[in-house]
Amino acid sequence: MTPGKAYLTPEEIRPLAERSDLRGAWLVAHCWGTIALALALFALWPNPLTFVIAVMVIGSRQLGLAILMHEAAHNALFKSRGLNETVGEWLCGRPIMAELAAYRHYHLTHHRFTQTDKDPDLVLSSKFPTSHASMKRKFARDLTGRTGIKQLMGQIMMSVRLAGDDDAIKAAASDFAQSFKAPQLWKSLPVFFGVIVLMGIVGEWWWGLAFWLLPYLTWFQFVLRVRNIAEHGATEQSDDPFRNVRTTHAGPLARLLVAPYWVNYHLEHHMIMHVPCYNLPSLHRTLLDKGLGPRMNTAPGYGAALREAGWRAPA
Repeated sequence: MTPGKAYLTPEEIRPLAERSDLRGAWLVAHCWGTIALALALFALWPNPLTFVIAVMVIGSRQLGLAILMHEAAHNALFKSRGLNETVGEWLCGRPIMAELAAYRHYHLTHHRFTQTDKDPDLVLSSKFPTSHASMKRKFARDLTGRTGIKQLMGQIMMSVRLAGDDDAIKAAASDFAQSFKAPQLWKSLPVFFGVIVLMGIVGEWWWGLAFWLLPYLTWFQFVLRVRNIAEHGATEQSDDPFRNVRTTHAGPLARLLVAPYWVNYHLEHHMIMHVPCYNLPSLHRTLLDKGLGPRMNTAPGYGAALREAGWRAPA
């Protein structure tokens, strides 16, 4: 489950795996603070452009909350297991209708069996590469809210967030049958709708619907799919840790709108999954310094990763 141990010494891994309560708290504060700034932008200059920007930024920060919950699932967000459980559950997972315990069970199975027949995420990645038309249809469903509505229904049924496709929901159902507890859903719903109500109190009555529910149903689903495709779409179905996953380089705009909190360093995360997200760039450089660059599956940007998976305009 830790392929990196074959290529890095314990002395090299130890400082990379060092966790910080202060940095973990900063990441959570940064995520919610960015959401608040997006609201402030629209409040100060209310117009269609700032509305769209706010929806996109908040949708990307909803993905950011999912990433920080993911960190907590690996006990990498804080040094304290209690903080990982509490903050990861209530400030990261529940606001986006995700349940930390169920996600951890699912996600560690993905790490153990990456891109093999036992990988629960294989149903998401095995459909790539696909056609340009198929990807357009998927993105259209995401951006028009159809994926999000289907996903919300899936949440009500299973209390776990996936990519929103029917086949993904079917794949998850059996894996989570033992860990899903129906009463747990009622812990997520009040938090999710509580954010909507709070935004309505802070601003106009409709702010929560426009700036929490709408991003959740649209941009969050879109960037979630883009991230899933970039990480494992059109990669090898093998046990080679350098080829069954992809790292995608991301500039400032991509980090703002598509790939927050170093989620683009996915190959490095699979190499040593308990390394905190803020140390993944250092792990990337360490692998390059060891001469492993030619073996690593990387893309220069998200556009390139999507093209590998099928996003090519028809001739």
